[in-house]
Amino acid sequence: MKERTLCIVKPDAMRKRVAGRILAMIEERGLVPVVARILTLAPGDAERFYAVHRERKFFPDLVRFMSSGPVLVAVLEGDEAIARWRDLMGPTDATKAPKGTIRGEFGTDVEKNAVHGSDAPETARAEIGFFFASLELPGATAGV
Repeated sequence: MKERTLCIVKPDAMRKRVAGRILAMIEERGLVPVVARILTLAPGDAERFYAVHRERKFFPDLVRFMSSGPVLVAVLEGDEAIARWRDLMGPTDATKAPKGTIRGEFGTDVEKNAVHGSDAPETARAEIGFFFASLELPGATAGV
């Protein structure tokens, strides 16, 4: 089933200048970026985006990190895009991510793990809407 998911290339990967390599890995896996943009999250935007983690001890560090520099946000499309993107990303803890995954190649730890991805269709819809609400997505239908 064709679906869409959100991809964020995080500040650590942007500083390493590997966004192009990450996009190439995405395309090699058969996922298609249908819209993308580069921006720097204001701390308040990072707080809103990661609000689900507000009560967690790491939340202030996460907000600081995600607003520390540019990120590339993209909508990826393809058959079973959410599961395929999560598989390509690898485990959240980059120290446990196998080589060949994005986090295994470009991440360094749990926080600086190069990329973010939606974990379910409902999350994907909300996360895509957070970054692309004012943009018309090619081929978009209700429910993304």
